[in-house]
Amino acid sequence: MIVEALCFYLFAAITIAAGVMVISARNPVHSVLFLILAFFNGAALFILMGAEFLGMILVVVYLGAVTVLFLFVVMMLDINVAELRQGFLQYLPVGALIGLVLLAELIMVLGGWATAPQAAQVAQVPAPPPDEVSNTAALGRVLYTKYLYLFQAAGVVLLVAMIGAIVLTLRSRPGVRRQSIAEQNFRSREESVEIKKVETGSGV
Repeated sequence: MIVEALCFYLFAAITIAAGVMVISARNPVHSVLFLILAFFNGAALFILMGAEFLGMILVVVYLGAVTVLFLFVVMMLDINVAELRQGFLQYLPVGALIGLVLLAELIMVLGGWATAPQAAQVAQVPAPPPDEVSNTAALGRVLYTKYLYLFQAAGVVLLVAMIGAIVLTLRSRPGVRRQSIAEQNFRSREESVEIKKVETGSGV
């Protein structure tokens, strides 16, 4: 138990420190790298709690796809950091208001757990015994039975978002050559093949 507690406090402290550095780092590339560190330690916390499936999903999906995509986009856009920080004071009141609202919500949640601990026990779903079913199988049963329609709705939302992103980025620009499969298939032999008579010893 002592080793598990030490590991928990270590991973939690690194996660909090990495999260602070994500929003305080001046270089966007450094922010993405700190985000990767935060995801790694968050996955370690999931594995420490016995939710190995959620930990692997956090690494594979968020770390392997989303965060690396952020890193590539930030590096390709060549963002001017000085220009981004010019309007920092302009949006500071709005950001402070949102931060205060989130802080009040966290205090309400923690205060509710402290004043009424039985409410948290009632809200908890009884987990199956570890010997009967694994964490992955238990999560799959819940997703595909109790939350099946919500799971399918989330898939539809992601599909619509993907189609919308493709439509927004698919713009016709002058001077850009696009592939036309129909024109390639209906080309004649004279248009696609050019025969040259090369004399012996002259080369091409």
